[in-house]
Amino acid sequence: MIQILFFGPVAELTGVRELAADFHSGMRLQDVVANLQNRYADAFRGVSFISVNNRQVRDQLIVLNDGDEIAFMAKFSGG
Repeated sequence: MIQILFFGPVAELTGVRELAADFHSGMRLQDVVANLQNRYADAFRGVSFISVNNRQVRDQLIVLNDGDEIAFMAKFSGG
């Protein structure tokens, strides 16, 4: 099982903060992203950062492992 987390405006636009996806051998981050973009197109326009197991990733071709955690976040600012 892959745990999927949404933060900030991305969570607001998806209407959920957490999902689970079935894991299959050879699964890549791009597979998860493509599936979620189809379901939540508006929310994914605002995704700026993706992390896998608390590490920011840019390469969506990485192979996932059972139990991985993926987080999707929008840009944020603070003061």
